Amino acid sequence: MNFIPAKESPVFIKVFRLYTKLLFKWRFKTVWLKQEYEPCSQCKTVYYLNHHSWWDGLIPLMLNEYRFRQQARAIMEDKQMKTYPLFRKIGAFSINRDNPRKAISSLRYAVQSFERDNASLFIYPEGTITPIGSSMNFENGLAWLHEKMDNVDFVPIGIYMHTIRHSKPELHLHVGRSIRLKDSLPKEEKTAHFENVLDQMLAELRETAGFDNREFEQFL
Repeated sequence: MNFIPAKESPVFIKVFRLYTKLLFKWRFKTVWLKQEYEPCSQCKTVYYLNHHSWWDGLIPLMLNEYRFRQQARAIMEDKQMKTYPLFRKIGAFSINRDNPRKAISSLRYAVQSFERDNASLFIYPEGTITPIGSSMNFENGLAWLHEKMDNVDFVPIGIYMHTIRHSKPELHLHVGRSIRLKDSLPKEEKTAHFENVLDQMLAELRETAGFDNREFEQFL
């Protein structure tokens, strides 16, 4: 499958932002947010997220439009891009996980997108939707990006849905702190560290979500 680049449409983003907000309000009882990272006006950021459901693909748009306000793009599996081609209009571009050479080409495109001011990227390092509670198995793309980029923040975002208190699910989002790693670390160690940070965040979400919301604010 050929590479599908991002082709942002400001008009489409405005319309889709409103539609998506209404969709979240209709589908979820409450969307909660714990935010420990706030990008500055000159900051460039790579956000990495766990991927357990279809909804995860819409969360970056909501966070960026209503909180981060950066020039955001997202990496999306080429099979999903073919199914949902309109996502390129909100900044998504494709990656072919089955072809290493094409995958690297997509990652290079991601690096080039950071030539823009206040750029950001959302990436799902597991590469595909995985069962809730399963062990994380990050691919090396996130660590590869860390090696190629300077002065870019790498920030984990934990996503957790539950029906502990209501028949209608609640969604908890935790935007963590920027991660600092030595450039000299091997790629495998970087990948393991990124995994561990997000895995710990998700473990904390599973313990507190629905029981203790004192550190969260109502996002939607």
